[in-house]
Amino acid sequence: MATLSPGHFQPVAASWVALHPQPKGVVQFIGGACFGSFPTLSYGHLLQTIYQEGYTVVAMPFRFSFRHWGVALGLLEEQQRLQIYLPELARRAGYEDEIYSQSDRYAWLGHSLGCKYIALLELLCGVELDPTDSTLAAVIGEKKARWLRDRLVHTPTIWNQPAQLLAPDISDTTSAVPLKALAHLLDALGLGVQPTRSQTLALIDRSRLFNLTAMVSFTRDTVAGSVQDRCPATSDVLWLYQHLSAKHLIHRELEGQHLEPIGVKVGAWLVDLNPLDKLIKPLAHWPTGRCVLDFFHQLRHRDDTAAAAPGVMAAPALPRP
Repeated sequence: MATLSPGHFQPVAASWVALHPQPKGVVQFIGGACFGSFPTLSYGHLLQTIYQEGYTVVAMPFRFSFRHWGVALGLLEEQQRLQIYLPELARRAGYEDEIYSQSDRYAWLGHSLGCKYIALLELLCGVELDPTDSTLAAVIGEKKARWLRDRLVHTPTIWNQPAQLLAPDISDTTSAVPLKALAHLLDALGLGVQPTRSQTLALIDRSRLFNLTAMVSFTRDTVAGSVQDRCPATSDVLWLYQHLSAKHLIHRELEGQHLEPIGVKVGAWLVDLNPLDKLIKPLAHWPTGRCVLDFFHQLRHRDDTAAAAPGVMAAPALPRP
């Protein structure tokens, strides 16, 4: 079994990449604020679990910005660069390289705010698929919608690529700025988070996409919420569960808190780097990694006829361009 250590990661473009000798796919990971800035350390055991299952792992450092559309477009451009660099690096190392030219062998995994960026990636594919759809302009304004369409002309979207959301946090300005008065002022001046939570959820609600999506939530998550919550207006997990279930959402809720995916393996223990939780726990009590792998397997092998469209980004009424 191939093992992964921090030394396996090498800088490629703006990411950290661990090439698997015989990859069956590529998992692109983006974490949440703070911890996501150092993904190979903070999410060390999760990334190792994925690597050991046979995936090349791409850890994309979290980029803090209030302009979330720009971050999502940056991720698309980063994937475009990786699809050029990875085959060359694999051949140089004597590894198998065929899968790197196959767009549908790439998948996305996000935690916390990283999930919002992945959701925006999916929405951007809808913009590319149907340029006549006025939904985007109706929600975020004609000027911003035109800017996005212009940027997408030269940037391939993530057609047919599965996505997993771990404790998704569809963040707003009030989440990023502790002082509510300042957050409201920034929003009033047009300097706050864009798109807002309400805009993002409105676009997801009207979208015909998200047909190859999985979500893992946690019972005691006070940031992203839980399916046990009562009000979807304040619980991203509950809202997504209610609105994506009709689109074949794969979901499981595990015991734990918001930072459950974070941790480094030390022997038979997981050091989870969360001072508000148990600092160390037995690996046997950490089902997150196994759940993520199970979901990737289900998404990859899902019967095409079970989904409303041929892929995560495909809309049923639109043929592949």
